[in-house]
Amino acid sequence: MNSASKSPIVTLEYAAQISALEAGCFRDAFSFLGLHSTGQGSIIRVYMPGALTVSVNDGRHSTVMQRIGQSALFVVEFDRKVSSGYHLTVEFIDTVITTRDAYDFSSALDESAMYLFNEGSLEHGYLHFGARAITHQGCNGTQFCVWAPNARSVSVIGEFNHWQPSQHFMRFHPASGVWDLFIPHLTGEQGYKYAIVGVDGEVTERADPYAVKMQQAPGTASVIQPAQQCMTLSDADQAQRRKRNAIDAPIAIYEVHLGSWKRREEEDNRYLTYRELADDLLPYVKELGFTHVQLMPISEYPFDGSWGYQPVGLFAPTSRFGCLDDFRYFIRQCAALELGVLIDWVPGHFPSDPHGLHRFDGTHLYEHADSRQGYHPDWNTYIYNYERPEVKSYLLSNANYWLDVFKLDGLRVDAVASMLYLDYSRNDGEWIPNQFGGRENLGAIDCIQSVNTRSYGRHPHIMMVAEESTAWPGVTQAVDHNGLGFGFKWNMGWMNDSLSYMQRDPIHRKYHHHEMTFSMAYAYSENYILPLSHDEVVHGKGALLSKMPGDDWQQFANLRAYYGFMYAHPGKKLLFMGSELAPRTEWDHNTTLDWSLLESPAHQGIYQTVKSLNHLYKNTPALYELDNSPCGFQWIDCHNGEQSILSFARFGKSSSDLVVVVSHFTPQVLHSYRIGVPKSGIYQVVFNSDESSLYGSGTTPVAHQQQMIQSKAIASHGFEHSIEITIGPLSTIYLQYLSAAKPC
Repeated sequence: MNSASKSPIVTLEYAAQISALEAGCFRDAFSFLGLHSTGQGSIIRVYMPGALTVSVNDGRHSTVMQRIGQSALFVVEFDRKVSSGYHLTVEFIDTVITTRDAYDFSSALDESAMYLFNEGSLEHGYLHFGARAITHQGCNGTQFCVWAPNARSVSVIGEFNHWQPSQHFMRFHPASGVWDLFIPHLTGEQGYKYAIVGVDGEVTERADPYAVKMQQAPGTASVIQPAQQCMTLSDADQAQRRKRNAIDAPIAIYEVHLGSWKRREEEDNRYLTYRELADDLLPYVKELGFTHVQLMPISEYPFDGSWGYQPVGLFAPTSRFGCLDDFRYFIRQCAALELGVLIDWVPGHFPSDPHGLHRFDGTHLYEHADSRQGYHPDWNTYIYNYERPEVKSYLLSNANYWLDVFKLDGLRVDAVASMLYLDYSRNDGEWIPNQFGGRENLGAIDCIQSVNTRSYGRHPHIMMVAEESTAWPGVTQAVDHNGLGFGFKWNMGWMNDSLSYMQRDPIHRKYHHHEMTFSMAYAYSENYILPLSHDEVVHGKGALLSKMPGDDWQQFANLRAYYGFMYAHPGKKLLFMGSELAPRTEWDHNTTLDWSLLESPAHQGIYQTVKSLNHLYKNTPALYELDNSPCGFQWIDCHNGEQSILSFARFGKSSSDLVVVVSHFTPQVLHSYRIGVPKSGIYQVVFNSDESSLYGSGTTPVAHQQQMIQSKAIASHGFEHSIEITIGPLSTIYLQYLSAAKPC
């Protein structure tokens, strides 16, 4: 005989609660549902939509619960104390299940972590928020946790409860503004969202901001995943990372849009998977001589046309290309090939998709309420409220997630300038000054500094790279020296000036010589990367080849000479995928690169130029060791605008590491051109973009390129010694110093 009460339960007693449950808006479900004491006895209440019957097994007896009227509320009263740990047997039309009651579990929330979260210093939010597979009170299941301080009610909805907002109401923690719920026995890859009742009563269904997997469009749900394990780095991997990411290392980055590098056109033009990319893309990049691969944003994004720059799932590697294990395989293959891997990180803005962060709990939670601070006019997106500590914790945790869980070599931070300036892309009256009346976004500065300081603190051999398009001082200075704390900065000035110059007809270039020399006036102000990125070949800008003037041959010659100049100029290197193919049309994210171009001698010449430059660059310390020191560079002649010739020397740390570089940007052939050299001795041409094997004119015979050129004691360009060379049309030549032989 069980000890359940036999007295009838009056429906009217629960009218208000039933109404709230059925409406899917119950702020404090734990105060009502589950096991509660009634003086000497106990009462259990269960709300189970769709159930025919519900029974409670407390380890001693199985007791049928009483349905309250026609509702889905089931109640049973005991005249004795019932212990936690009971099971429910639920009969549905087509099945019977036995489960634990979600409202019989205490909170699994880590209050110390929530303190850091509210303080703005939580680095491991992904270990506390989102949907996490855990064992709680001896039971396996999934713990859900979400920040929505102003919501009236939050429920977990998903495949497991038929997307009903009235079955899994979450527990609210007023001190932190966080809601949590442990759902027992819930495992497997099932879709879920949060049903959030905002302060105005509006109900929205939101993806999990901390989800590690999300559905593909048109799906918008997050997906439960098994417990994640951080990838590990061996001692050898650590040593390689330290070597390849150093400030004095040769760094040549291949920027990739994974969805259009290559596709399976014979299979309905589908994407390659992470595994296929690992087996196809990575060996290709390695063979070309690049040291790093940089992925355009892979945090889950709903719109293909955004290229990933409007992410909704910051913690979720996009499932367009496979699952988390597939992505881990890609990262492991990078390590196996000793290739660094960077990803584009987008903390500067987020889109307005209704399942995303905008007005997340019915208020402007992640963004500023005032559109002058919280809205991006350029991109029709929203701006994070960097001053809010919880938003800062969110971004800080996300940066650390990629670095810690997947052991990436670093992050390239997108659109940093848009974060730094309150008046970015705004007219007078369209922005709000900071507390000191300035245009600097103090909250964003503090957030950036915190991300960089903590990222380098935990992962000292990474690369944090800024795409910062202004002259903001100290982008790559240490935070304790009033800098932003990045390791490298894209040199947008060099890119804009040099491309402007290269697009000019050679007959006019002599009037714009400064566009190729001005970059050296600030070359040591930051740790620079020279980028020819995707931004330069989209939105009507045309392909790099199409920017070059002249006839068909001259266009290819210009591009080869330009690449040669770029690889000799101080600064690390970045080329967007396809730059090695020299397509004639600008990049289209919907189509694969045109690999048939490699069948053309002209395009093959560009490919071989990039390959030769990469391998020469990596094996020539003078071209990279002193990028950030005046000791690594010396002009030989920066004033010869009349002939559009630039000549300079690059030096390594060793006194014997010296390369003389000559770039010539007219279609003339210059015979017996004398150039001063810093040292007397023997020089050898190690690269000439005009070689016939590169589709050049072959003006300088190969035999001549292989011969040793002896300097002579003839003063030139302010040097006591000089050499005499032939310079082909539209070409760049590298002459490597070999030995201090006796000068003639």
